Amino acid sequence: MHTQEEFATLAEPYRRELLAHCYRMMGSVHEAEDLVQETYLRAWRGFEKFEGRSSLRTWLYTIATNACLNERKQRNRRALPSGLGPAGGDPDAPPEAASGDVLWLQPIPDTMVTAGPGDPASIITSREQLRLALVASLQKLTPRQRAVYLLREVLEFPAANVATMLETSVAAVKSTLQRARAALTDLDTTHEKLTEHDAQDLLEQYMTAFEKADLAALERALRKDAALEMVGYSTWFSGLHTCLRYLARVLGSPGTWRMVAVQANGQPAAAAYLRGEDGSYDAFGLAVLTVTPGGISRIAVFGKQDLLPSFGTPSTLS
Repeated sequence: MHTQEEFATLAEPYRRELLAHCYRMMGSVHEAEDLVQETYLRAWRGFEKFEGRSSLRTWLYTIATNACLNERKQRNRRALPSGLGPAGGDPDAPPEAASGDVLWLQPIPDTMVTAGPGDPASIITSREQLRLALVASLQKLTPRQRAVYLLREVLEFPAANVATMLETSVAAVKSTLQRARAALTDLDTTHEKLTEHDAQDLLEQYMTAFEKADLAALERALRKDAALEMVGYSTWFSGLHTCLRYLARVLGSPGTWRMVAVQANGQPAAAAYLRGEDGSYDAFGLAVLTVTPGGISRIAVFGKQDLLPSFGTPSTLS
């Protein structure tokens, strides 16, 4: 009989990649963590019956994927504001709050899903597979399409393996993958990549501009077609002029904001802190940047204080 320690030794190395998989399936860090815990509990309970017909990794992915599919039956898809409707045209008007039944996509800290120093190529690949644009687009698929797309295109399991994992036929897997690809035709899979140094340089420009309330510096950092969306509101903006008009309203004076650099979804991000009346800085939320050689193309603002602890940042800065 296997001990719990033996099971942990064999299964624990897969935890981070299973968390990334469940996150891509669900669009929520908290739900992904719960489902990974459920996966390991189910796997431990059934470990004695595991006959080794597939690899342990494949078996764990089978359990995790089906746990996500069962959970997704009871959940609406998660979205970003840009997935709810067209861009807003009046940055001077108050943003419009979304209806209460909208579930929002959450960012995920790189530290939760990247295993630290290793093969640079594999680390870059894993980050690319977690980009906000990809995860948001995946939420538009049916749960079954999403599972097949991830297992085939991202994780590169053979079609026969995926058919076994989902208890279906190879023909059904191929048909579902074709429909998923067709639904993702607008997903940019050939975007220009920046070096780590250049990406961090753009992040530094963004953070410094906010801390100094320097709208001209923000203008230099943003692309002409930049977009800005604030999770929690259905309103979002597109185009440099419109984005800058909105940002001018929130910049305040120098010292209103402080920023801490982090990484989310394989992208540069800034934990934002807003100065209070007592001079301390309270956690406001997280800005995840999409960066290109031409500048910052998108800012996704997650105004949730409870997101920051998972990024290792404090709730207050003195």
